[in-house]
Amino acid sequence: MRTLKDQRREEAAKRRSTMTAAARERAAEDLAEWIHTCPFRLEYDVTVAAYVPVGDEPGSTAMLDALLDRGVTVLLPVVPDGEPAPLDWARYTGPGSLAPGRWGLLEPTHDRLGVPAIRAASVILIPALSVDKTGVRLGRGAGYYDRTLVGLSADLVAVVYDEELVDSLPAGDHDVAVGWVLTPGGGFQELG
Repeated sequence: MRTLKDQRREEAAKRRSTMTAAARERAAEDLAEWIHTCPFRLEYDVTVAAYVPVGDEPGSTAMLDALLDRGVTVLLPVVPDGEPAPLDWARYTGPGSLAPGRWGLLEPTHDRLGVPAIRAASVILIPALSVDKTGVRLGRGAGYYDRTLVGLSADLVAVVYDEELVDSLPAGDHDVAVGWVLTPGGGFQELG
């Protein structure tokens, strides 16, 4: 039985599939630029967790490199083998430190730091298909991020295209709300 969340995921996938490569590139450039004016302290002693976009997800390694330019430590997820579980983490040091991992996702080649490494992050940039104005985030549905984010005190930032910030989304008991959204056209916006 198809749920409302499934319907919203299908709508987001269809909308993203109609974006041109040029539009995705412009959006990625804009997202990277917003890193230089973000509302969070990004200095040498700060750790930020982020992600490498796959397919038509918003962003690029330019966004990650902008974080490195700020002098922060950047952690990227490593998808564990087996059933969905909390994400493992490894350090990102540039595009040359990435290699295909599970499902062909680009992951850091550095030593894995373990699931608890995410606790060092003060800001976490999270991929999403959509986010609403109260902080409900719609992911791909496997729950890796919801399992990872439970109980963290970091600022959680969903990264989406402009039209994917919506008025409301269906939420489940296990969904972890985000406090911020980052869009190419609007930059960082606090939710709630």
